[in-house]
Amino acid sequence: MRTLDWTLLQSFAAVAEHGSLSAAAKALGGSQPTMSRHVQTLEDLLGVRLFDRVSGGLVLTPTGAALLEEARTMSEAAGRLQLAATGRSEAIAGTIRISASANVAVYVLPPMLARLRESEPDIAIEIVASDAVNNLLGREADIAIRMFQPTQADLIARKVGEMEIGMYAALSYLDRRGEPQTADELLTHTFIGYDQSTRAIDGFRRAGLEVDRAFFALRCEDPIVQWELVRAGAGVGFNQTDVGDKDPLVRRLLAGQLILTLPIWLTAHAELKTSRRVRHVYDLLARMLSERYIRSH
Repeated sequence: MRTLDWTLLQSFAAVAEHGSLSAAAKALGGSQPTMSRHVQTLEDLLGVRLFDRVSGGLVLTPTGAALLEEARTMSEAAGRLQLAATGRSEAIAGTIRISASANVAVYVLPPMLARLRESEPDIAIEIVASDAVNNLLGREADIAIRMFQPTQADLIARKVGEMEIGMYAALSYLDRRGEPQTADELLTHTFIGYDQSTRAIDGFRRAGLEVDRAFFALRCEDPIVQWELVRAGAGVGFNQTDVGDKDPLVRRLLAGQLILTLPIWLTAHAELKTSRRVRHVYDLLARMLSERYIRSH
């Protein structure tokens, strides 16, 4: 049997995790044809079928499921080897891949990355606008900005501030429905929230208000879509206050009564932190995020 290319194992593990060739390609920064070729090559080398092709994507065969854990172990070993090599690099020039939620990627990062590029023109930036917990070890991102403290092993994290979240409604909506003056009145209004994530539900519960998924009449996982629904007058929704308060189409509700905050954590793999390039960008982002969010509280 030919020696296995670790790239094939990494692709196999990614397809198994994400359930489709296109999703795996997006996660690894590759292409769907490359993922398909890697899977086919690995199946040919091993002489087994790893996936059943179904209408919704790919499903592991019993053989594929049995081999997945070993493939993950070998893929992660390859990742650690790459991390060790990257950590020894002293060059500032190169590419940094940053993962952040859609809200942060749209409303927070652009001016910061413009400043970063101005001071460090030899650093290229790739942005992954996603709320998913990207695998830093697998190199889906070098640096991640998260609204929760990471718990994975081998990660370093620094809390850089607190993001204040407000509830907003469009002026057009309030003209129709009236502006709520109490929490009880607020709960009678139409709300916009997540389809699967429980973040909004958890926020309500921290504020002492019990709601469930059905409470949200309009649901979408993309917070940018949610905000545009708010601005269009579809209902009450959420945004960070330093964005929402500047929008002339909306008004913040119960500003003095309900105060919601989310922590901001800057995260990187511990070995990547020894890379001069990653360390430099990490420290710049930490300073800029702290300036924005510590100053605003």
